[in-house]
Amino acid sequence: MAWPNIFRRGTLFSRFSHHHVVVFLLTFFSYSLLHASRKTFSNVKVSISKQWTPSAFNKSVRLPVEIWSSNHLFPSAEEATLFLGTLDTIFLFSYAVGLFISGIVGDRLNLRWVLSFGMCSSALVVFVFGTVTEWLHFYNKGFYCCLWIVNGLLQSTGWPCVVAVMGNWFGKAGRGVVFGLWSACASVGNILGACLASSVLQYGYEYAFLVTAAVQFAGGIVIFFGLLVSPEEIGLPGIEAEENFEEDSHRPLINGAENEDEYEPNYSIQEGSTVTQVKAISFYQACCLPGVIPYSLAYACLKLVNYSFFFWLPFYLSNNFGWKEAEADKLSIWYDVGGIIGGTLQGFISDILQKRAPVLALSLLLAVGSLVGYSRSPNDKSINALLMAVTGFFIGGPSNMISSAISADLGRQELIQGSSEALATVTGIVDGTGSIGAAVGQYLVSLIQDNLGWMWVFYFFILMKRSSHLCTKSK
Repeated sequence: MAWPNIFRRGTLFSRFSHHHVVVFLLTFFSYSLLHASRKTFSNVKVSISKQWTPSAFNKSVRLPVEIWSSNHLFPSAEEATLFLGTLDTIFLFSYAVGLFISGIVGDRLNLRWVLSFGMCSSALVVFVFGTVTEWLHFYNKGFYCCLWIVNGLLQSTGWPCVVAVMGNWFGKAGRGVVFGLWSACASVGNILGACLASSVLQYGYEYAFLVTAAVQFAGGIVIFFGLLVSPEEIGLPGIEAEENFEEDSHRPLINGAENEDEYEPNYSIQEGSTVTQVKAISFYQACCLPGVIPYSLAYACLKLVNYSFFFWLPFYLSNNFGWKEAEADKLSIWYDVGGIIGGTLQGFISDILQKRAPVLALSLLLAVGSLVGYSRSPNDKSINALLMAVTGFFIGGPSNMISSAISADLGRQELIQGSSEALATVTGIVDGTGSIGAAVGQYLVSLIQDNLGWMWVFYFFILMKRSSHLCTKSK
């Protein structure tokens, strides 16, 4: 097996400047902070459910009427849980709509401005949702729904912007391993959110929201003053110039097909010249690019399963096995650990093969077996953590690959070479379609679990994984 030149020469990391490292870290941690705030909500669901139901106020109460009227949102924990699932669905639908918009906006405005605005504004909304409402003892379903709609729209600015910035700095050669490692940002954010929430949960769930919101707001300030959107901003050549000298730059990594035509560069680099602004492609043109629709549909099925674990795993562990909420939060980290390893390793293998589709297809098939195994996990934390990590490897890994490396490949394929203004739009389409699937899934998960039980939820996950596999084959 022939290794790509970038691996044979051992220049994958030596070819990068300190600017590449800074961009990698800033985009990595910016999206990690966005995900940490989402994870905080899923990790405190049990505490919020108790706060919204009367069971927490039945003992040693002097003024039951006043306390009932001020805190009673739902008559039972089951209805509170259903509303929490509704909030997940509301967030994901608004997030999905926002992704389509943010991708278009990101290709037309400065990516640094859009990302910083989204992070800071989202932090303020999370602070009001989880902290201010509890401090004021203000509980209102309509207010919660409105805040979560706004939060979804603001959070949607994150992924298209960070993928576009990474695509501007890192070329096709070695993109699988670089993006595979970088796409662990979501999993690292989940781990960070779980650790922050569990560390302050004993003082009240409002402090979990306070801490994550404060850190996220600070991160948005750092992004505004420190992020370089592209190499051209500091006079370095763009990645098109670098890729023109790579022997393997003509091989599409999505399907591995050879391209026998000579590549004619349509740019020139002149000392002291200004960067030419390329007109962004339209939303319809981006949808018509080869592979965009099939991978978007595949990601819709895949993200449904991945985000169901993201939103419901701590709740499932606490309710199904009777484990304490803080213990369930910490144990759920192993799913993200598996996703980090899976995304990095699978991206590395796809670079060696110079094909992403076979690696993705095999992972999706093995994910079915991992779901079957995890659904039958015994009430043992060590075994559960092991099975959880394996499941995360085969679910989180393909999810990271589609949302990052494959999206970057699609946004920089040779049909639009030279028009980097497609990256955020294509990423928004892929992730937006995935988020629509995830939004529908969160409502279905709560509905299936309430009527049929958790085992049927896993059957539903298996069906979605098979559907995702079929979509990647159809492309």
